Amino acid sequence: MVTNDATTLKLKHEVLYRIAKLSFEGKLDEERDSIAYEMIPGPKAQYRCCIYKEREVIRQRVNLAEGRHPLGKPAEDPTKIVYVIPAACEECPIARYTVTNNCQKCMGKACYNSCRFGAITIGMHQAYIDPSKCKECGQCAKACPYNAIADLIRPCRKSCPVDALIVDPDTGLAVIDDEKCISCGHCVHSCPFGAIGTVTHVVQVASAIRDGKKVVAMFAPALEGQFGADITMASLRKAAKDVGFSEMIEVGLGGDLTAAAEAEEWAEAYKNGEKKTTSCCPAFVNMIRKNYPKAAPYISTTVSPMCAVSRMVKAKDPDAITVFIGPCIAKKSEAVSGIEGNADHVLTIGEFRALMRAKGVEIEKVEESYQEASVFGKRFGNSGGVTKAVLQSLKEENENEDITVNVCNGAADCKKALMMLERDRLKEDFVEGMVCEGGCVGGPSKHRSEMETKRFRDKLIKEADGRLILENLSNYDLDSFSMHRE
Repeated sequence: MVTNDATTLKLKHEVLYRIAKLSFEGKLDEERDSIAYEMIPGPKAQYRCCIYKEREVIRQRVNLAEGRHPLGKPAEDPTKIVYVIPAACEECPIARYTVTNNCQKCMGKACYNSCRFGAITIGMHQAYIDPSKCKECGQCAKACPYNAIADLIRPCRKSCPVDALIVDPDTGLAVIDDEKCISCGHCVHSCPFGAIGTVTHVVQVASAIRDGKKVVAMFAPALEGQFGADITMASLRKAAKDVGFSEMIEVGLGGDLTAAAEAEEWAEAYKNGEKKTTSCCPAFVNMIRKNYPKAAPYISTTVSPMCAVSRMVKAKDPDAITVFIGPCIAKKSEAVSGIEGNADHVLTIGEFRALMRAKGVEIEKVEESYQEASVFGKRFGNSGGVTKAVLQSLKEENENEDITVNVCNGAADCKKALMMLERDRLKEDFVEGMVCEGGCVGGPSKHRSEMETKRFRDKLIKEADGRLILENLSNYDLDSFSMHRE
């Protein structure tokens, strides 16, 4: 059975493409049911036990692609972004700890004696672990002198930084604990069966474009470098307009806006002896609110670059529909979090490419230049980029405080800093949190590896002009919208 990520991605993107194409054509309602049969014609199964299971997986993916619960029922929670696809998850092993053929059925019975829950019995040829009784404590694996007990922790559970994935002992299906889930999306591509997906806004965006509404694309700073050294923001702007977007704005400009606003906030907090955390990474903000609630009062009240640009667009045209595009999945949770003026929709890179493919658009090199952000705003997509931008803004404001920042690169760093912050033991003044290693450029829906992107990204940003943050912002009407979260 082929279960590699390339295969699951191919199926996912094919569903997105078909949904986008039908949405642009206005035929989704009448042809939705045919997608599974066209993609899985049969009679032989290609990936799973039978074509009926394969088609059901496609149907559930279609539901997600339309922004619905995978089973087609009403959403459990309108803010829920990440879902387990039941039909795909059923292939995964149920038990975490499993006895292998290395078992020698030894006289010592170390595994049997170490289990406090009666989950281990000794069979004719080897020991056996009853998954209905096993509490996954791991003591049997530690006790076995032959290392005969394997820890088969599911890839999705292993990838989750906040232990939000559990296994239903009755069904064997993975379950997402929404009280812990931070919508980071790390689990989405970790599952070899493609059994975890996210709701998408592909239908809403395609339909709005088809209906002739003003739809504005907002490209994340992290997109620079994702498509090679020749694909600039001008290239992405042209591609967006060819798809049907009315306009495109570089969200690096939002980085400048956020840096200037947070600089003021940091300066005031520093004078008052208060700590603050950045608010740009929605997964980091979710991590604080759900898993480190005592640190919630420290979250910056400045809106993210995505929200800043959306508010700027809507201040000029309240009817405009704003669509953020980038490698981040957690941005979807931010968009539906209820923050006034935030982006109406969020697309990952793959979802935007589905729209391009549906319209027959290719990203091409263009000679014209297009820059709306300072280099500091462009670097918001990198770990440490927010800190450098805020400190630069403080410098431009002639604020010379000796500020120290704990730059968290990845979920593990974030958890350490937040634990220290909750216990009032954080020595630094501020915390920059990025749940994805490398920053937004390392997001779960990135188009290229972080190392590849870095090489192209450095070249592109090096070619940008050297405008400063406040100099750049002087070209915009900053009084027409608020940078405060409330």
